[in-house]
Amino acid sequence: MTPPVGIILAGGQATRMGGGDKGLRHLGGQTLLGHVIDRLSPQVADMALNANGDPARFAALGMDVVADSIKGFAGPLAGVLAGLDWAAERGADTVVSVAADTPFFPCDLVPRLHLAAEGMAHPLALAATPDPARGRARHPTFGLWPVALRDDLRAALAQGVRKVVQWTDQHGARDAMFPDEAAFFNVNTPDDLRRAEEML
Repeated sequence: MTPPVGIILAGGQATRMGGGDKGLRHLGGQTLLGHVIDRLSPQVADMALNANGDPARFAALGMDVVADSIKGFAGPLAGVLAGLDWAAERGADTVVSVAADTPFFPCDLVPRLHLAAEGMAHPLALAATPDPARGRARHPTFGLWPVALRDDLRAALAQGVRKVVQWTDQHGARDAMFPDEAAFFNVNTPDDLRRAEEML
């Protein structure tokens, strides 16, 4: 099996942040995307950014920018599909997705996802953390995705599927458990950005 490649999901509209690209907001002297890239790059063979609109605004990153092929802001699954199509062009078997607004995700994300999916014909796993009320909280923008299922995902999106777990549950996705929910803290609002500064 070839090493996984990574897709950074930045295709949302950031309405709670006032619009624009959340990933280009600054945290501790660099952008949110800079923090995400620093954490993901040692864990994958290559990576791309999923973002819609003019890719030139990300030119300074020096990485491929792939847009959703599903129109109308179809959510993170559309970004995952864009990453799977990009990965297929490179001959990769699997993609690891991360969110562009989550600067503290675990540095062992990829090996834990692989361990959770061990033995599956089509390795598929989502990050999760303990939740006192529900038992677990899944973090569906952080996952391991098999390129072999990209046409299945494309068909599901065409049929209107938008919730990540609706599709992943159909394929027996496993949970990769992480002990610290704070590691998946994501920046949605200006208040969240201030809290992230404190966490940093």
